[in-house]
Amino acid sequence: MRLCVKRFGIGVALAAVLSGDTDASQPAASTQPQPAAVVPADYLIGPEDVLGIVFWRETEISGDVTVRPDGRISLPMIGEMAAAGLRPEELQRQILKAAGKYLNEPNISVVVRAINSLKIYVTGRVTTPGQHALKGPMTVMQAIALSGGLTEYADAKNITILRTTAGRTQSFKFNYRDVARGKKLEQNIMLRPGDTVVVP
Repeated sequence: MRLCVKRFGIGVALAAVLSGDTDASQPAASTQPQPAAVVPADYLIGPEDVLGIVFWRETEISGDVTVRPDGRISLPMIGEMAAAGLRPEELQRQILKAAGKYLNEPNISVVVRAINSLKIYVTGRVTTPGQHALKGPMTVMQAIALSGGLTEYADAKNITILRTTAGRTQSFKFNYRDVARGKKLEQNIMLRPGDTVVVP
């Protein structure tokens, strides 16, 4: 590993990297990294997202890391860093600045491998209510299908989608039977992160 250390005695973190003594929360080199995810234009890093931290020509300290529930990541040599709420390019700049203390002219990329922080929720009379990762475009009908469909006693005509924007909650009506028959398809809206589908 070609580490060009600028100062002597950078501490336990670097010693751990050189000795190979790293924990599971730190990036580990992978011969087959996950492909990059499709990143929305307004995407901000969130908990459970998987990021690829790539140090050019430094494979020993490159690898994938999952953002912890507290919004932070742990990197070899650098240590703890806040990641949640930042754009990937903002995190890249922060890592570059921190790595500059230990590497000579570091070159770093941050690649979003998986977006798990964007979620929608389906509650009420569906087979498996709960949350689903919003990894791409998803309609109300698709969300219900992911939840195993409606149960026998579900009120299919009066489903509601709740959406909170800037502190204000909106509601949208959804008639499952109409949409299933190809009618009033405008009800089958695209869901946004945080939306809740309520099946009475």
